[in-house]
Amino acid sequence: MEMTEINQGATIKKVFIRLMPVLFISYILAYIDRINIGFAALKMNPDLGISSYIYGFGADVFFFGYFIFEIPSNLMLEKVGARRWIARIMISWGVLSAGMAFVQDPTSFIVARFFLGVAEAGFFPGVILYLTYWFPQQYRARIIAAFMVAIPVSLALGAPLSTAVLQMDGIAGLKGWQWLFIIEGVPAILFGLVFLAVMPDRPRDAKWLGTEERAWLQETIEREHKAVAAVHGTKALQAFADPRLLALAFIYFANTTANLGLAFFLPQILKKLGLSDMQTGLLTAIPYIFGTVGIIIFGYVSDKYKERRYTLFAALALTGFGLVGSGLLTGSFLAVAVMALAAIGIYGTKAPFWPLPSMFLTGSAAAGGIALINSIGNLGGFVGPYMVGWIRETTHSYQSGLYFLGLLALIAAALTLLVVNARFTQARRTAPGASPAGIRGA
Repeated sequence: MEMTEINQGATIKKVFIRLMPVLFISYILAYIDRINIGFAALKMNPDLGISSYIYGFGADVFFFGYFIFEIPSNLMLEKVGARRWIARIMISWGVLSAGMAFVQDPTSFIVARFFLGVAEAGFFPGVILYLTYWFPQQYRARIIAAFMVAIPVSLALGAPLSTAVLQMDGIAGLKGWQWLFIIEGVPAILFGLVFLAVMPDRPRDAKWLGTEERAWLQETIEREHKAVAAVHGTKALQAFADPRLLALAFIYFANTTANLGLAFFLPQILKKLGLSDMQTGLLTAIPYIFGTVGIIIFGYVSDKYKERRYTLFAALALTGFGLVGSGLLTGSFLAVAVMALAAIGIYGTKAPFWPLPSMFLTGSAAAGGIALINSIGNLGGFVGPYMVGWIRETTHSYQSGLYFLGLLALIAAALTLLVVNARFTQARRTAPGASPAGIRGA
């Protein structure tokens, strides 16, 4: 079907309106469940005798479980369908997240965190893969940006929500941190059932699209996937050896390390300024509000100018310099302002980054490759909190930990300029309908 036969923009808008609210809320729940440990630690650590080192390791081990099961989970999603598999992920992680309320010592804390990572494995790469089933390449930075806004929003909402729930200490004989895990875990179970009920797998399954709209969108997506497959194939093992994939994995690793290394310790860094728990929660929200603005701006610019390389570089450089600057200003309220600039870069990185894998991956290669990037990247969720915790134990300061995170982001920025070059987009040159702007932009 020719694009001129229907209103392409109206169709994409209709798909966005039907799918994005569910995906957006799902990711907010995922991220709140992921980062609530940082707020629970304010009360849980002294209650259970958990040191900074053990806390950092327990926070990190989540990502080890995530890493092991990420690729199998995404390959399974491709086989059984996104609707059923993502719903399964949400329900299982909700159960285990709520179960965190019943940990009793450092050992049970570490074990519970590991299995929570196993349960959540595949959610994020599964959604990224799912978006490639619905949105043509030219829209993906904006669409991914809209989805990724859930991260800073969840952190901005989660901070005051979590600190407020901590005040429930003693209700029904439970500690405030126990209520925190229960109240923020149960909604994931409920929303997993919603996902199962309302989300179609592919455009051809969307009864709310007109016949012509379904046909055009399904044909457009299949044509793009076939163009990539014709050049690169669809085998996952072949994709795993692609240097571009490994470079992207490191870039995402650096971004995730910076992101979660900061997120897990930000409440404790700000607490050192002499703030109350509620003031800490409110102040923690500020960088993530700016992060929301950053991801929207970078997504808009990246798609408008069909530019991935320099927008990605700029976001990573802003992350690096922002974190180094916040290290220099540690102990001052000015550090919060510089952390806000770092957050713009941290979250702005994601919009130009995630369209890149689908330029040379499709089919099983896309399922496995996107999962590999995310699984290696999420090891940064282990390294970041672990290193910041270890550096804090060694130096009795968070300053050097922030320098470490900033340096890693700057290395990733330099790697972006080396890897995301003209040769990176060779597959796009052979794809039908690839525009010169699209080639330049990658």
